[in-house]
Amino acid sequence: MEFLVRTENLMPADVPDHTREHLRKAERERAMQLREAGILKRLWRVPGRNATIGLYEAADPTVLHEALTSLPMWKWMDVSVEALATHPQEQTGS
Repeated sequence: MEFLVRTENLMPADVPDHTREHLRKAERERAMQLREAGILKRLWRVPGRNATIGLYEAADPTVLHEALTSLPMWKWMDVSVEALATHPQEQTGS
């Protein structure tokens, strides 16, 4: 299944800079692991906000949830997920 995932980082301003930088690095590393696993397909940033839009692929919503909650910044994220279905115009053949 494919999912459109919108996230916004709501980390409080009082998180120390060294902690913030450590989490950013860990977040990038985990995202690369999810890419290598074929779960994270595409990722876009939203200009002017600390937000992203991602295209994920997972066997089911539970697998997606496990992937998202494995992100180091998970506890500061506002997340919305939309399951995607193939449009008839995208189907090949007939």
